[in-house]
Amino acid sequence: MSDESSYIPPKVWQWDTSSGGNWAKINRPISGPTHEKTLTTGKHPFQLYSLATPNGVKVTVMLEELLAMGIKEAEYDAHLIDISNGDQFSSGFVEVNPNSKIPALLDVSNGKTRLFESGSILLYLAEKFDVFLPKNIETKAECMSWLFWQMGSAPYLGGGFGHFYAYAPDKIEYCINRFSMEVKRQLDVLDKHLENNQYICGDEYTIADIAIWPWYGALMLNRLYDAAEFLNVTSYKNLMRWAKEIDSRPAVKRGVMVNKTWGELSTQLHERHEASDFINKTQDKLTDDK
Repeated sequence: MSDESSYIPPKVWQWDTSSGGNWAKINRPISGPTHEKTLTTGKHPFQLYSLATPNGVKVTVMLEELLAMGIKEAEYDAHLIDISNGDQFSSGFVEVNPNSKIPALLDVSNGKTRLFESGSILLYLAEKFDVFLPKNIETKAECMSWLFWQMGSAPYLGGGFGHFYAYAPDKIEYCINRFSMEVKRQLDVLDKHLENNQYICGDEYTIADIAIWPWYGALMLNRLYDAAEFLNVTSYKNLMRWAKEIDSRPAVKRGVMVNKTWGELSTQLHERHEASDFINKTQDKLTDDK
């Protein structure tokens, strides 16, 4: 990179709202609400405020898996949070999640318990309903390690690779190469681990799978950043086998639709309040009604 095009950091950084690419208007260096707005609520034990990004999909898949097991106490209302419109900065949302990130969840089954950070939500639900979390202490430790591996690794995939490859206003070779290298290293970690394991924790489907799949499974299936060819994902055969196996689960197929506002209309369920919404209230049905 030449001296003319090199960025020289100032002594004190200043917020320039004109920079930042596609998400510049919703990113800011301060916390707290930007406007007053009360969150809507439904009738079910869980009130989810989210969007069908990978972090949001973790929670809707988990809730749909719980319901598929016949756990009626896991019924939920999924309210759409349009992050491109700044919904996450409303006073009501900030009250549930002071970090202004989706997903956010309220458990109103016994009082009002607020939950934020997707990994924390998965662990809370697994412990509350005693499922998708191994009973054996060694296997549980393995599960927790992979859960936190995902929470620590995905920012390199999303905020690092995804941002500079797909969203940044300029394609910067150094940044794309730096994060491509790290993402491919992560894919190799998963691929080697899955060589001798059906799921992340052996033969048991757990919250580790539910946490990792929306990011790395979606990447493998070319549903994230349109980067499958660029990263040569077909070379990770064990990871591809796992990604497709998780993708075939009925609860996963439902979970990825919830709070989705892009793609084929038949795959979009902007809000979910009843199980029948998957049949009656996808966007193709609502558009046809109009």
